[in-house]
Amino acid sequence: MLPQEIIRKKRDGKKLSDQEIKQFIGGVPDQSVSEGQVASFCMATLLNGMEMDERVALTSAMASSGTVLEWESLDLPGPVLDKHSTGGIGDKVSLMLAPIIAACGGFNPMLSGRGLGHTGGTLDKMDSIPGYVSQPDLELFRKTVKEAGCAVIGATKDLAPADRIIYSIRDVTATVESIDLITASILSKKLAAGLDALVMDVKFGTGAFMQDYQDAKALAESIVSVANGAGMPIVGLMTDMNQVLGTTAGNAVEVQEAVEFLRGDNIDPRLYEVTVSLCEELLVMGKLADSNDQARQKIETCLQNGQAAEQFQKMVTILGGPKDFVDKSNTYLQGANVKHEVFASHEGYISAMDARAIGIGIVEMGGGRKKPSDTIDHSVGLTHCAQIGDKVGPKEKPLAVIHAKTKEDAMKMGQTLNDIVEVSGQKPELSDAVTERVAV
Repeated sequence: MLPQEIIRKKRDGKKLSDQEIKQFIGGVPDQSVSEGQVASFCMATLLNGMEMDERVALTSAMASSGTVLEWESLDLPGPVLDKHSTGGIGDKVSLMLAPIIAACGGFNPMLSGRGLGHTGGTLDKMDSIPGYVSQPDLELFRKTVKEAGCAVIGATKDLAPADRIIYSIRDVTATVESIDLITASILSKKLAAGLDALVMDVKFGTGAFMQDYQDAKALAESIVSVANGAGMPIVGLMTDMNQVLGTTAGNAVEVQEAVEFLRGDNIDPRLYEVTVSLCEELLVMGKLADSNDQARQKIETCLQNGQAAEQFQKMVTILGGPKDFVDKSNTYLQGANVKHEVFASHEGYISAMDARAIGIGIVEMGGGRKKPSDTIDHSVGLTHCAQIGDKVGPKEKPLAVIHAKTKEDAMKMGQTLNDIVEVSGQKPELSDAVTERVAV
């Protein structure tokens, strides 16, 4: 069938067959389907939606549009496991999760992305480490996974190439918000990674891609249903992104917090709960633990005995980073020119904050990209971030310590924090970091 006839069918609200979807998506990488046709297909899908089996067919077709990784030839002694997050502010979970899974007997080929909009990117964080090859060739990638048990790198161009092309078109045609297309975009890369199981961290709140809880849950349910339909074991967790996750937001500062977490020097309770909860689900799905309780015990052991930190160091070393990075990370990570404490204008308890505005502020300081060609300043960001429920004020705990390139940038970010953090006289009721489990 001609591409335009497939578009017409979806435009008219009709259901597409598996073969029609496979044919259309198959023509995207070789350009036998034009950009205009992709844009029309995406808009028709956004407006009319897809049934669940259409979503499964779309995801599978995008996953098989390029290289599909295999791990059997490495004869790995454990399952291949991974997690994906819908993104947030201060979300450095991947940096701890990957080595924890490795320390517990799993293997985690973590294909990560760069920052998108107001949310930070795991790949940008790893680029803070001097010498670290964040986009290795396939041979080095596989070597790292086998020897270190994990590799946090960027996705290769030949992995789900149809998704890369379609996403770039969605970004400029007002079709990003389609749950059908979001689901296929996320899962196509994970299916192409050859995983045995996946856990999804679906965030909601002011700093999340989908702020409304029910919208985020609908996405989680879609992802879980489609992954199961495509034959991949999966669990989704709904996690709160109404504030910075952990105590840092940026690139180098988040890497430092992650290393301190692995060393046991600085473990934020909310960051711990999100990270460990995701790890628990993976260990159970990967049959490395019989229950979530047993999984948590294994995780706590590998953190306390230093095994998780050791796996992280192995990964960094194999991928070209400093051989003593975990022990001396603060000497290797780039520091900012200006460090400035910012305090609340009046005393009280933090009751709410606009986490998205914090992310945008970090981008404006140079910690993210305004356009794809921009160079990131890895040193800028926030540390010692106060959280909801903390007592703050002119002579109390600061809202944050700002790490900036210039004094002007620091003062502007300080004003932003005072504008978007709500301080009240009564201590608010605290919410759970992990609110719901989504599974079929």
